[in-house]
Amino acid sequence: MPRARTAPTSATTSEARAEPTAQTESADKPQRGIQALDATGELLAALVAAGTPLSLRDLAAAAGMPSAKAFPHLVSLLKTGLLARDEAGRYEAGPLSLELGLLGLARLSPVREADAELVDLAASTGMSVALAVPGPLGPTVVRLEESPRPLHVSLRPGTVMSLVNTAIGRVFAAWLDDDVRAELLAQDGLRLAGVPQPSWQPSRQASPQQAPRAAEDSRYTERLAAIRAQRLDTALGNPIPGISTVAAPVFDHTGSVCLVLALMGPAGHFDTAGEGESAQRLAAAAERLSRRFGYVAGAAPL
Repeated sequence: MPRARTAPTSATTSEARAEPTAQTESADKPQRGIQALDATGELLAALVAAGTPLSLRDLAAAAGMPSAKAFPHLVSLLKTGLLARDEAGRYEAGPLSLELGLLGLARLSPVREADAELVDLAASTGMSVALAVPGPLGPTVVRLEESPRPLHVSLRPGTVMSLVNTAIGRVFAAWLDDDVRAELLAQDGLRLAGVPQPSWQPSRQASPQQAPRAAEDSRYTERLAAIRAQRLDTALGNPIPGISTVAAPVFDHTGSVCLVLALMGPAGHFDTAGEGESAQRLAAAAERLSRRFGYVAGAAPL
């Protein structure tokens, strides 16, 4: 016997009507939020931007609100575990924030997350864009986004870059521990634009006969220091003759370089200077990705 159909209740009917209405509003205009939570978000964003625990006064000032207004929000954030207080009474990330952050980091794929930035950089600069990651043999290109006018180059995914003679490799080398870098430099001749005995390979014992090499070591060390200061490096005609490259590091939440982005174009056809428009677009993309991966500038590395 067929079961009798029950008439929808008024509550069910209201919910059914409300759902398409909400969908229509979200499609036509931004949905309304809770103003108090917006202010709470401003406090959290200010704390993240500071990268260090802050007092009530400093945190409120950073968020652009009076301390009296900020305090009730901070009380609620402490209760939920989004914030905690250190021994000095300053506000810092709480256990719930840490759990949420770890959850987000666990779901991230650096190469996948960088894909949109590669496409945008190629379109906005008119240059080809390479993406490299740390590999067992050294910095390895894993993605190449061609410009509207593709370059005829030998660079392909899977290419391992020299730590000495390429901008991509030097950017990676700049943030490596000295012992790790020394081991990788010993095999630099295997990489693109490497040489059998790297001219800038750190010398273990500089005797008088090795003075020229010691001087070259110094130049390499100074170059890496400049890269760390500028967070950019350039290569004119290396590793590919006639092609200029500008490279920038992308950091993860530990402060380590997880990716390197590089713009490539015909020599003389784009500004490779650090203050140039192309380099600034590259640096901005690298910074956005770094923040996406949990890096906070100025924070102590893990």
